[in-house]
Amino acid sequence: MSRSWSPSRLLASGASIALAIAVMNLATYASTVLAARLLGPREYGGFAAFTGLLLVVGVLMLGLQTAGARRVAADPDRVGQIEGMLLRVTYRCAWVVLGICALLTPVFEIVLDLRSWVTAALVALVVWPMTVVGGVSGILQGERRWPPLALLYLTMGLSRLVATLVLLWQPTETVAAFSMVVGFAVPALVGWLALRSGAVRRDPSGTGEHTSTSVLREVGTNSHVLLAFFALSNADVILVRAVLDSHDAGLYAGGLILVKSLLFLPQFVIVVAFPSLATAEARRTALTRSVALVLGLGAVGTVAAWVLSSVALVFVGGREYAEIQDRLWLFAVLGTVLSTIQLLIYSVVARQSRRTVYLVWTALALLALGVSQATTVTGTLVVVTAVDSVLLVLLLAISWWRLREDDQEARSAARARPEPASAS
Repeated sequence: MSRSWSPSRLLASGASIALAIAVMNLATYASTVLAARLLGPREYGGFAAFTGLLLVVGVLMLGLQTAGARRVAADPDRVGQIEGMLLRVTYRCAWVVLGICALLTPVFEIVLDLRSWVTAALVALVVWPMTVVGGVSGILQGERRWPPLALLYLTMGLSRLVATLVLLWQPTETVAAFSMVVGFAVPALVGWLALRSGAVRRDPSGTGEHTSTSVLREVGTNSHVLLAFFALSNADVILVRAVLDSHDAGLYAGGLILVKSLLFLPQFVIVVAFPSLATAEARRTALTRSVALVLGLGAVGTVAAWVLSSVALVFVGGREYAEIQDRLWLFAVLGTVLSTIQLLIYSVVARQSRRTVYLVWTALALLALGVSQATTVTGTLVVVTAVDSVLLVLLLAISWWRLREDDQEARSAARARPEPASAS
């Protein structure tokens, strides 16, 4: 376990990825703050609902990435076959999701309370390159081609930030939504060029375990687990659009900027810990240290949001969001809870557990019921934090129980192992 957390181990595993993710998150955060400041609460509320929907739909991207990375890394002798099949599945999924989102454009416009059907239609244009990014990044990650993968992550954040500058000319939710199209189209192109420059000869046919059916099955399983988490962590910004007025919904969306910053801040912890979380022998130490680190970072962020609330308000969006300044520390608490839940969800994926996900769906149903009864920003925030906190406690309890089972199985296996024959 110590090797997994040592600086040399981290460096050997591709420290450029951790740095690229940090820059990507910083650029994404900067673009979000810029959009909030330029759009104002009413327009930004619609854009926040748009991006929240994309995060939920985007679990397909993460499902493709995790499935591709696992298969390429686990079976390097058949890289060409795996990559060819994965690309084939990726493009098929991209076109199918684009078509579905195009058909649902009127539904998106009504449910998200958007200002224009054009904004709703842009969902379909974003999900195509988003899906392609998932498949391509999974291949690069599985091959451990860190430089091009790092470049893909960098362009994902920086291209969106540059595109957001268009709001200086036309600050509307539709233009902000179009910046998301650019934000995923550029990294999709970067990934495509990186694969073309590779020397692997790709075979689109599949045999054995690497068939289109098996790939789709694994993508579906991974996506289901991640969908549950992203639905839970983004449902509130959509629900408040139907419960609160446009101004209060925009204020709540502004506070969620702080939530998302604390949610994405400890991503590097997941990157480093995930391989150990997938190993029974190292899982206990990895999970314990990871939870402690994530909670520690969240505690620092919460205290900072309380003591330096005026500074935190600048990062949220400025004076137009001053009404929630005294509640920013509560948003920080919510971000800490969600970041810890995210870590535990990846732990679930690492040990290939499938039943725990239904607990997350139950929490989502309770959250929707609670938010539907809220009438204020504070009331909504308290309900969401309370539901997520209960889920966090339950996930920690289940994870600890699973660790005890792993320890018992390891001890049983050690006792059952035959003693080595003594020399005669």
